[in-house]
Amino acid sequence: QVQLTESGGGLVQAGGSLRLSCAASGGTFSRYAMGWFRQAPGKEREFVGSIGRDGVLTLFADSLQGRFTISRDNAKNTVYLQMNNLKPEDTAVYYCAAEPTLFNGTPRTGYDYWGQGTQVTVAS
Repeated sequence: QVQLTESGGGLVQAGGSLRLSCAASGGTFSRYAMGWFRQAPGKEREFVGSIGRDGVLTLFADSLQGRFTISRDNAKNTVYLQMNNLKPEDTAVYYCAAEPTLFNGTPRTGYDYWGQGTQVTVAS
């Protein structure tokens, strides 16, 4: 069973950037598709993006395309979420998630393992 720990959240001004990290342990990292989700106060958790096992394929929520990127380093068992040109509406708790996959897909749903989340606050 894989354990996930997010880091890198914090307070940033609108227009700024943050890079979140998610470190995995307890599993074979390269066998998992990885996803990022977020949950704003009073809202449901929403899909941000995902990355396939080998790091080549990525998928993003339409509204975030172009501002956010995802990458992974399988040697370091870590996935990253780079967020640029942040807006106040990006304020949320950000979660990473892992899903064991046989194929190099980028799922939006069905993740089995979740981190505890890291808070991102964007000030206007």
